[in-house]
Amino acid sequence: MNTKAASKPVTKTNKAAKADAELADALRPGQSVELLKELHILTREGRLNQDSRRKLKQVYHLFQFIEQLLRELPEEGAGATLADHGAGKSYLGFIIYDLFFRARQGSSGHVYGIETRGELVERSRALAQRLGFDRMSFLNLTVAESAQASELPEQIDVVTALHACDTATDDAIAFGLAKKARCMVLVPCCQAEVAACLRETKALALSRTPLAELWRHPLHTREIGSQLTNVLRCLYLEANGYSVTVTELVGWEHSMKNELILARYTGQRKASAATRLRELLAQFGLDTLGDTRFRLA
Repeated sequence: MNTKAASKPVTKTNKAAKADAELADALRPGQSVELLKELHILTREGRLNQDSRRKLKQVYHLFQFIEQLLRELPEEGAGATLADHGAGKSYLGFIIYDLFFRARQGSSGHVYGIETRGELVERSRALAQRLGFDRMSFLNLTVAESAQASELPEQIDVVTALHACDTATDDAIAFGLAKKARCMVLVPCCQAEVAACLRETKALALSRTPLAELWRHPLHTREIGSQLTNVLRCLYLEANGYSVTVTELVGWEHSMKNELILARYTGQRKASAATRLRELLAQFGLDTLGDTRFRLA
């Protein structure tokens, strides 16, 4: 009896030590555990479980792309400005600040979270204050409003938009162009505008070209509309002086909203991209979008 009773505290201690070791191995040096608990990446007890391991892996995967872009900026991004559009609870902005700006000595960089839901903006402001993240600002604005807002600097180095629904990604691109962004990191979501345009002109398209078979069925209309939207966005960015890389955000088993568009400003406007953009708009009966979403100078 006494032997068994004495062994229980040792077992608990060993389990706790193992959990601490796993956590230390999973996190980056100096990373805020309190932040990860607030973002529900760690449990309330500050521990990892299967779900939190998956979340942390996804966060690090996205961060590594953004970190590389920041390090390509002057002085390795120490004074960079970053605007996160459709920030929601601002978990992306908080992670970037914690892992990059806060951890770097002498960093003067600033992160701006832009969100239309006032309650989320207030919550993010309170969390930043509680954690001492004093170079974070949260603005209750639309993307269109933010392009003219006095609270933001004239130039933004990096623009991010994670799971920006439908035309919100296009709004973020327009913001990036207006702010002469050096880099854009875009994860589009739920593209519907182009699919709606394809449905409207489907009968005419079917009578003109066999290519319209690609979107004759409603499910294909949605899928082709989504794919075409991102192709047009990439051409539009290239036509405006950006080099573009398209890759996966996470494995397809985690999310179907998985396309990650990375754009770096080079200043070399590709005339061929502008030509292809116009041709695709005409081919798919989307000429009106050339006067709105994809207007070229």
